[in-house]
Amino acid sequence: MRVFSKAQIIARFNPELAVSQLEEGFIAYSEGKVQVPPVQGFAFKGANGDCCVKSAYIEGSPTFTVKLSTGFYDNPSKGLPSNDGLMLVLSAHTGQPLALLQDQGWLTAMRTALAGRIAARLLAPAHVRAIGILGTGMQAQMQLEQLRAVTDCRQVIVWGRHERGLAAYTAFARELGFAVHSTQDAAEVAGAANLIVCTTPSRQALLHSDWVQPGTHITAVGADAPGKQELDPALVARADRIIVDAIAQCSQYGEVAHALGSGQIDAHQLIELGTLLAGRAKGREPDSQITLADLTGVAVQDAQVASYALAALCT
Repeated sequence: MRVFSKAQIIARFNPELAVSQLEEGFIAYSEGKVQVPPVQGFAFKGANGDCCVKSAYIEGSPTFTVKLSTGFYDNPSKGLPSNDGLMLVLSAHTGQPLALLQDQGWLTAMRTALAGRIAARLLAPAHVRAIGILGTGMQAQMQLEQLRAVTDCRQVIVWGRHERGLAAYTAFARELGFAVHSTQDAAEVAGAANLIVCTTPSRQALLHSDWVQPGTHITAVGADAPGKQELDPALVARADRIIVDAIAQCSQYGEVAHALGSGQIDAHQLIELGTLLAGRAKGREPDSQITLADLTGVAVQDAQVASYALAALCT
């Protein structure tokens, strides 16, 4: 079994090539061509942390992947990153482990950012006035990096709880070429931006329906485990198009689960991202619609990003 470090993975990783493999994975998932066992989840309330184990196999693939991902959200105060993890790629013919990708959670963060990029390409309004970001961490940074490929908007407004995080994010975004405004008022983000990405591990709604303008697209990636929430369920119900990475998973947790549980939406309103990518469903029409992508993270993304990374490392 070969072992690869985070530095090796990043050095050989090309997002432009990886994004197409992710799209293929989403389509295969929605066509029922992927085995995705139930997610194993752990919650460490005393440490403000969680861990998930996800695995997937795409029909006909020579490999399958098992991924472990952790999020311990008090770590920055200890001088440690919030997220960590690794991926194990195994042969689908012999069961032998082929490679251990010691990515420290980077591949999980990147595949999430690439999913956000895909959602924005399909659903964002034609004219993006400003990009709104909720959160100041690694995922908030990676989402902004990837959005550069799908919109020429270079105005960003970022929300965070702490001045230090906002200052660091402002410096990062300016280095990317963005004009940046920071705020501790999420309503200000909703008032200024019509493309909003939510990236926090919040357990209560941060963005409320009456703040959001017609024509806005929202990508929500933070609610990736039970109990997490960034959106008011009334906002989910207000959306004209609700796109999810996996209907089964988002019905259990994520923004959609809160709206379903309160009876504000029905499951028939949900459209999987893979179905949209395959052209079997409609996205935004007209531009005044509110669209939502609820991305909880599906194991097929891990299988595809690991497969891509391993191929890149071995060429």
